[in-house]
Amino acid sequence: MQNSEAIALSAAVLAVAGGLTQRIHEGVVARGFEGVRPAHGFAFVRLAPDGATVTDLAAHLGVTKQAASQLVEELVRKGYVERRPHPVDARARLIVLTERGWACTRAAEEAAADAVRPWVELLGEGEVRVLCDRLLRIAPYGPIRPAW
Repeated sequence: MQNSEAIALSAAVLAVAGGLTQRIHEGVVARGFEGVRPAHGFAFVRLAPDGATVTDLAAHLGVTKQAASQLVEELVRKGYVERRPHPVDARARLIVLTERGWACTRAAEEAAADAVRPWVELLGEGEVRVLCDRLLRIAPYGPIRPAW
């Protein structure tokens, strides 16, 4: 692959990711979840299904433990997560989604389906499945980190 092709591919992937993030965010807000930011959604990905510690969340988001703690405090205030005793580490707290957090997650899933529907119309379902497979081969485990 030539350098110019690599930069074109990079630009296309970044444009798709940014547009997808924006469409999902707009869909979540349109479904009644005011006051959420894309960074909240990136945190929800790590917290579902079994919760995580602040340290786990910080590593997932690529931020400091202090920044993750501030994000968790904001999400607690907004009713999206709650702190629980950790089942195996008495020193740690487990951060888990509340029913409101799960509802927001479901809204994001619906918004994601809406956002990729035009891809299916343009490329066909088979091609979109291949695209998904290829992207998962490149980045199989995430993490999903906000770039802002």
